[in-house]
Amino acid sequence: MNKLSIIFMGTPEFAVPSLEILIQNKLHVAAVITAPDKPAGRGQKLTPSPVKACALAHNLPVLQPANLKSPAFLDELRGYRANLQVVVAFRMLPEAVWAMPALGTFNLHASLLPDYRGAAPINWAIMNGERETGVTTFFLKHEIDTGSIIFQEREPIEPYDDAGSLYQRLMQKGAGLVLKTVRAIESGTAPATPQAAPRPNTQAPKIFKETCELQWNKTTEELHNFVRGLSPYPAAWATLNGRTYKIFKTTVVRKDGPVPPGSISTDQKTFLHIRAADGWLSIGDLQPEGKKKMSVVDFFRGNKL
Repeated sequence: MNKLSIIFMGTPEFAVPSLEILIQNKLHVAAVITAPDKPAGRGQKLTPSPVKACALAHNLPVLQPANLKSPAFLDELRGYRANLQVVVAFRMLPEAVWAMPALGTFNLHASLLPDYRGAAPINWAIMNGERETGVTTFFLKHEIDTGSIIFQEREPIEPYDDAGSLYQRLMQKGAGLVLKTVRAIESGTAPATPQAAPRPNTQAPKIFKETCELQWNKTTEELHNFVRGLSPYPAAWATLNGRTYKIFKTTVVRKDGPVPPGSISTDQKTFLHIRAADGWLSIGDLQPEGKKKMSVVDFFRGNKL
């Protein structure tokens, strides 16, 4: 059995339970690598990442390199003499980093690889109407998200799920899988199964503002899944009567009438329906530009369309 010394790499909230579970199980985390502090809030005060806050709470050394290829950083990393690196929601690593430890570097990815490789697997799985996803641990190699699979666990996507609720479940499930993977590597029993080809149309590229615009010529089901997959962040958006609104919640409403996609039906009090290709979508929660998120009923208390 290998005596482990681990370098943990991660930045957002998603990575925190994975770091916590290693600490709770008395595994030796030699150091934590995370993104540099960023300005946040009204005062733009420099704020540590959630992973840094967790590491400091446990008195772990923290490295925040701006450049992962810098000789000074590589020397510092080498100095920890870690034999395993664990990566959860971090950035792309150069080979000089991921190839350093004797037992390799593995990553936790929030999909059932090889499907949904890329930066936004949770969002795209819901947007594409999938009914199941999961988490995967795999060894890093040159091409992103393509290394040999160690373990996977499946997770249903419920009809009521949005990206936020699924994120929370996969975050916890992923932490358990990270621990299972570390234990298997420690005991020398970790499998390494080469990835097959992904199914068609299962890419998960980074999401930009332009990606999030609702196209009313799509079906009600496509639009409903699109909204779910982008809620609560970064949120789908649409321009209605010249104003931009983020839209967080929808339900499918069937109505007759051959009216063009994008047509609006509302009583200006209790409902807002928008025509899609095959029916109507009822808007539940929305956010006018420059204002807070609110229900449609609250919106109509002080606004008209």
